[in-house]
Amino acid sequence: MEIKYKNYNNVLYVKLVGELDEHSAKYTSKTLDDVFLSTISKQIIIDLSEMGFMDSTGIGVLIGRYKKMKNKGVSIFISNPSYHAEKIFKMTGLYEIMPKIS
Repeated sequence: MEIKYKNYNNVLYVKLVGELDEHSAKYTSKTLDDVFLSTISKQIIIDLSEMGFMDSTGIGVLIGRYKKMKNKGVSIFISNPSYHAEKIFKMTGLYEIMPKIS
C-alpha cells in the first residue's frame, strides 16, 4: 500500500495505491491517522482510483478513520473508486457516511 497526500485550501487529498487488506491494514491505519491528525483540514477526499483490492479489514480501516475524523468535525469523501471499491461501497452502504464525489 502506498499513500500519497497533499493539503490544498483546507482540503486534504489522499490517494490509496495498492491493496487494502489484512496485510496492509496496520500500516495504512497508522499512516492515515498520522496524516489526518498532522494536517489542518475541514474535509478529506480519499481517491481510490488506484486501489486494486479491499477486503473487510480495509473497510474497517476506513470506518475507523471516519469515526476519528467525525469526532473532530471533519468530513470524509470518496472519489474515483475503482470498480471493485465501488461495488463494496454500494453493497455495504459506506457511501451513506462517506459520500462519493466527482
